[in-house]
Amino acid sequence: MTEETQFQDITYALAASPSFAQTGICFAARGSGLYRSEDGGETWLSAYGTLDLEAPLPTMAVAISPDFASDRTVFAGAPGGILRSFDGGNNWDVVQFPSPPPVISALVVSPNYARDGILLAGTVEDGVFSSSNRGGHWVAWNFGLLDQNTICMAISPGFANDETLFVGVDSGIFRSTNGGRAWREVDFSPDLAPVLSLALSPGYAEDGILFAGTESHGLYRSGDRGRTWTRLGEKQIRDAVNAILLSPEFPEKADILVVLGNGLLLSRDGGQSWAEGGSGVEFGAGLSCVAAPQGVEPDASLLVGLIDGGVLRI
Repeated sequence: MTEETQFQDITYALAASPSFAQTGICFAARGSGLYRSEDGGETWLSAYGTLDLEAPLPTMAVAISPDFASDRTVFAGAPGGILRSFDGGNNWDVVQFPSPPPVISALVVSPNYARDGILLAGTVEDGVFSSSNRGGHWVAWNFGLLDQNTICMAISPGFANDETLFVGVDSGIFRSTNGGRAWREVDFSPDLAPVLSLALSPGYAEDGILFAGTESHGLYRSGDRGRTWTRLGEKQIRDAVNAILLSPEFPEKADILVVLGNGLLLSRDGGQSWAEGGSGVEFGAGLSCVAAPQGVEPDASLLVGLIDGGVLRI
């Protein structure tokens, strides 16, 4: 794998086991590598300990199989390709991408991964790659993707049926409704871009609700699969929206958590009103990402990634 690109030691992404409450297993992708915790984020060790690395391997993306409890599968995105583990992050296979090797910036795993083996990778300036054999082989699928600097990705909870994907890029948002084989630009003003974060309603197949977070123009909601957009929290959300999390029961439970560069905001009414999250925690360094393995209920634990490479559990 190439390591030519220089990376800051930011916590770029977090992922937690679906059985986090019982196992405490979670992963943090950082500029200095991939780290694993087995005690709910209290302590962290390098997950690449079995690799013979001459230098730190920057890791910008990490994703866990929906069936992690049984298949123990983890994917990590690095400059040049994907690393995959089938034993919970103890040992890794390295899968090189076609030359010139891209920098992996985002990963999404099919909700139906146990059956279809599909995952997709977004890259810095090289678009989207897809694998249908559990990460063993990758192909570039960029037809219609006019902006190939992929910042974030979101996959439909009903992907097995609707094959819907969204990517956030420098110029806005693109959507695919055939599993990534072709893309169309969403009607989202380029003046609001770049798009840093995306989130789809758990019931997207029926309600068509999705959210988009921008670098400097706030948070937006669409209720018609991206055709029209409404700004939320205009007075409160002015910083970069680095991540968006929805309640697993959204919209019945209309909880939305957003990670801003300078803190957390939480809405319990679908974005009509907002309050500070984190129970008064002083974050110090700026915030970069979040994982909510137990949902966004009032007493649920959150893992918050920081731009200085740290991770807080709150």
